[in-house]
Amino acid sequence: MMADDYDTRDTLRPLVFRLHENVPAIVREVLMERGWTEFKKKEQDDADWNLYWRNSPFRMTDHHSIKPWQRLNHYPEAVRITRKDYLARNLKRMKGAYGSALYEFSPVAFIMPNDYVKFIAEYTKESQSVDRGPSYWICKPVDLSRGRGILIFQDIKDLVYDCTVIVQKYISNPLLISGYKLDLRLYVCVTSFCPLTIYTYKEGLVRFATEKFDLGSLDNVYAHLTNTSINKYGSSYKKYKEGIGCGCKWTFSKFRSYLRIFGVDDVVLWQKINNIVILTLLAVTPLPVASNCFELFGFDILIDDKFKPWLLEVNYSPALSLDCSTDDTVKRKLLHDIVELLNYKQIDTFRQNQVTGIKAGRKQVPWSTGGDSYTKETPGLVTCQKVAKCPSASSVQPALQAARGSIRKVATLTKKAARAHPRKTLTSQLRERMNMPKAPAQAKAEGRNKQIPGAGHSLHEFSCRLPTPDFCNHRLTTRPYFLSDKDQRPIPRVGDFVLVFPFNEAALQASRDGTDIKSIIKEISKLVSKQLPSKQQNTKKRVGYLTSV
Repeated sequence: MMADDYDTRDTLRPLVFRLHENVPAIVREVLMERGWTEFKKKEQDDADWNLYWRNSPFRMTDHHSIKPWQRLNHYPEAVRITRKDYLARNLKRMKGAYGSALYEFSPVAFIMPNDYVKFIAEYTKESQSVDRGPSYWICKPVDLSRGRGILIFQDIKDLVYDCTVIVQKYISNPLLISGYKLDLRLYVCVTSFCPLTIYTYKEGLVRFATEKFDLGSLDNVYAHLTNTSINKYGSSYKKYKEGIGCGCKWTFSKFRSYLRIFGVDDVVLWQKINNIVILTLLAVTPLPVASNCFELFGFDILIDDKFKPWLLEVNYSPALSLDCSTDDTVKRKLLHDIVELLNYKQIDTFRQNQVTGIKAGRKQVPWSTGGDSYTKETPGLVTCQKVAKCPSASSVQPALQAARGSIRKVATLTKKAARAHPRKTLTSQLRERMNMPKAPAQAKAEGRNKQIPGAGHSLHEFSCRLPTPDFCNHRLTTRPYFLSDKDQRPIPRVGDFVLVFPFNEAALQASRDGTDIKSIIKEISKLVSKQLPSKQQNTKKRVGYLTSV
């Protein structure tokens, strides 16, 4: 049988997904709708899957052993932005470094009990101010979600906690629609932290409280919290609510249309929200280098009655359960578009070639799409280079020459052995050694190497990964999954995912060379200065309509 016959047959094999326990059923449903098959651990090799999805973080060994055709749905240490106290510290640091003008979108947070003295000073200052009205505060456990453990108070004697919490000024003037409080669940997909590449989802969820907003009853969670996990148990959840309807959710599309009816400039509003997303992610950039990952965040945004957006929190593994038809409308297409964004059509050929190449007698070696390891020669055609300059690669050549024969021998023993890289061979041991974390001095030196969009590693690092020098003569017709064929830049739009960073050439260049945050902040400042404020005429009239009881 000819080699091409193997290629034709094997490229028709379906993509394989692997799910951890507690992953919402809709993830499986969407992937099955797309013709994928589920990974069967007892029947398939450990590496024979394309996408591994889980709600909790992966182990670092999972990141270190990632194969070219695989994707993980989490980056290491993404908790830096999703745990409330970590987020508060990072935003405070950015505000100190780059000024409060850009970073005034999140209320100052006091991490208790460490910041108790600072909070008492601020609380006393607010209480004694004659010009200000009454102050309200909100207390949240730092590592809980779905509205659990939240306390809203005015008198400090009501502040009671038994774990680490953050206390913030409560936004007591939220935008109301027919008297009901709301917030936005914005979906954000980061396809790379180095260089930073951010997509926001055009569609999303507007989440309503199910009882009318009332500062006179701070303990009424159905009036002050918008979490569906809480409101679906309220007595008003299934009832028709004037101006809102049944349930507690709208789509962004419906919300935009509603705002336009009252003359609100929703374009400017969304520009401000996108700025919040970029500035927040810059606070934790870069995360540890990891190949073939993506991260779906849930940004919770509150809009006040002056149409200023505020960041409430960032959610890790945002809920994908289906509580209503609105959930199904938004989340099902969201998952479909995520798979489109990951661009599996060409990536999967690497997984297939591990089988077909060995069967046909060709030399096949792993390829990482996350590395800065290729040079563009013709559109869509890339090749490795400069491997001879890597001492690690040249020093293992004799051993690798001897190992090639072993690979073919092992591959003929069983079908299972041919599905992925041999496990306990000299080649696999060398590969593991090459993927060991680098010493700080080496990592610092490689950080100075020029990178391209989608590159998470330097040329030196990638060349050290190559177990077979002959691979440098093998041309590849693929590229990192989020880059365009035309110019190796991030794809501007996939489905309803819209690229918001990098937003211009200067931001792109600043993100290529080790993420120059200072230069990026300057570009964002220029962008903000160009964004015209919303039209102010009839603002009170519009707000009156929106907030009418």
